[in-house]
Amino acid sequence: MDAKLDMFEDVNTSPSPSLEGDMSIPGKRTTTTTAQNGVPDYNTLDEPIRETVLRDIRAVGVKFYHVLYPKEKSSLLRDWDLWGPLVLCTFMATILQGSSSADSMSDNGPEFAQVFVIVWIGAAIVTLNSKLLGGNISFFQSVCVLGYCLTPVAISLIVCRIILLSVQTRLLFFLRFVTTTMGFAWATYASFIFLGQSQPPHRKPLAVYPIFLFFFIISWLVLSHN
Repeated sequence: MDAKLDMFEDVNTSPSPSLEGDMSIPGKRTTTTTAQNGVPDYNTLDEPIRETVLRDIRAVGVKFYHVLYPKEKSSLLRDWDLWGPLVLCTFMATILQGSSSADSMSDNGPEFAQVFVIVWIGAAIVTLNSKLLGGNISFFQSVCVLGYCLTPVAISLIVCRIILLSVQTRLLFFLRFVTTTMGFAWATYASFIFLGQSQPPHRKPLAVYPIFLFFFIISWLVLSHN
């Protein structure tokens, strides 16, 4: 009888297991929380499409700002996307493409597809070189950086296009040359700021040289466009 009483006492006095969990109601929109790294943890499945599109547009605008004012620690590498590079590449290819008429020999610029191939294949080659040198950056992060860093070159293209509206002189050609050179230098500098930190210190010059050639070829297309 004592043994039975001891058994029941052990069962009654044992601590009950604690139940933990999170209950959520299906269909109810959850509030926006902040992750540990400071990046908002959005629930894109429940929010309206308009908010998603506006947030993506703001993110693209922030990346353009980081290219114009480059800093080592920015969201350009962390939150990569290809919307900005696609827009810039399409814009530059549209302006740089040559005339489609057979009797027009004044404009011998590249075709739309040729500009696309130069930009995307060139970015892929630069990224491959960066990976072979031991860079700790993903493929799409590097392509994103190179694409967004076309912003200064695209701005110089707009300025050169405006200058081409008037009768060309040596002074105007010099202005086009200076504008294109500034865009080329700024694009190369911004790319080095973002991609240089992902390379081993003793291999940074080898990583910068293909970036230099990449932006030099595109800048030459801008300068030679007439």
